[in-house]
Amino acid sequence: MTRFVFVLAMAAVLCGPALAQIDGSGTGETAASAPPNAPDQEPAFESQTRAPLPAEETAAETEIIAEDLPNIWAMEFLPDGRMLVTGKDGDMMIVSSEGEAGAPIDGVPEVMSEGQGGLLDVALAPDFEESGMIYFSFSAPREDGGNGTSVARARLETDGSGTGSLQDLEVIFRQTPAYDGDMHFGSRLVFGPDGHLFVTVGERSDTPIRDQAQDLTSGLGKIFRINPDGSAPEDNPFAQHAAIQPEIWSYGHRNIQAATLDPEGRLCVVEHGPMGGDELNRPEAGLNYGWPVITYGLDYGGAPIGRGLTAMEGMEQPVYYWDPVIAPSGMLFYQGEEFPAWDGAILVGGLVSEGLVVLHLEEGRAASEERIPLGARVQDVKVGPDGAVYAVTEADNNNSSAIVRVTSQAGE
Repeated sequence: MTRFVFVLAMAAVLCGPALAQIDGSGTGETAASAPPNAPDQEPAFESQTRAPLPAEETAAETEIIAEDLPNIWAMEFLPDGRMLVTGKDGDMMIVSSEGEAGAPIDGVPEVMSEGQGGLLDVALAPDFEESGMIYFSFSAPREDGGNGTSVARARLETDGSGTGSLQDLEVIFRQTPAYDGDMHFGSRLVFGPDGHLFVTVGERSDTPIRDQAQDLTSGLGKIFRINPDGSAPEDNPFAQHAAIQPEIWSYGHRNIQAATLDPEGRLCVVEHGPMGGDELNRPEAGLNYGWPVITYGLDYGGAPIGRGLTAMEGMEQPVYYWDPVIAPSGMLFYQGEEFPAWDGAILVGGLVSEGLVVLHLEEGRAASEERIPLGARVQDVKVGPDGAVYAVTEADNNNSSAIVRVTSQAGE
């Protein structure tokens, strides 16, 4: 294992003239690194985008804990401090606290790993220490053609050699309809405080299939809420509507690859938008988050999305949006002693922004935003047992990954 430490010179990186931008209210500098893609679009309220930098920026240092791993999509800490990781190509492995990866775990089902597909998120059951159950999502080939996001559960049995196997595997949820594409699978798995499982997916990207994000008979572009066995909870917002998929929690989403619970136990997500339209939402039961009828940002060719609308009655506004995008992947609300100034802040992994995005909220609105550059695409982010932040990063060729430990320089 190779280790090295380097200092992030935050003041120089974030406040230099090449990166400084004026915030939406015109009162100060922001962390945004380029002019907006859609300069004619106006936010719906102050600080909905380009929140100012915090009064004091964070000094941090990083250490590579593990490297030369296969292309990792997600990471979850086991109770003993080891890391359970999912490789996009279909391997699930356990990485020791010293950074050594065990052999692939036996029993992982077949995945469709083309494009954005593969073995995706992983979550421990709330009673993992007693049951050993894990839940994971993956893009699955379907028997009748096409593919889609599926969720499985299994009992993880480990051995003394640093690996293990999945026992009693059961696929408990399948996104429908299937589609023959390789884009926008989502997907994050988050257990709510009541033990129900939130499952985020994508709308499969292509036109016109993406329009099904607005169709409640379709499972594209939705957040689902399911029981641990995959059934629909009776108190889901559409559970009593015969024509609507009963697992649906909210709709009008594009491609959600970042999700977590806030300190009050509410679901929060950051979803990939179009060019200039990544957005933070707090999805509530039965509400419509607009895609593709309303959105910030533009299509990748520079044309408006649909009629170019950013607001409509009956459709929710994002809490915050990024223009240019950060390309979100993985998120958490930080609670720990390593970074006292981040307590309660949102940390989001950035694929395009190549680092961590730290967003501070006050009374439900963005108060400040800063960036912690890591020099690589960030695929997932977690807080470790030691209180440090751990980021899964991708190599330039996207063929290998590293796990990076981020700690504070406070007091040094």
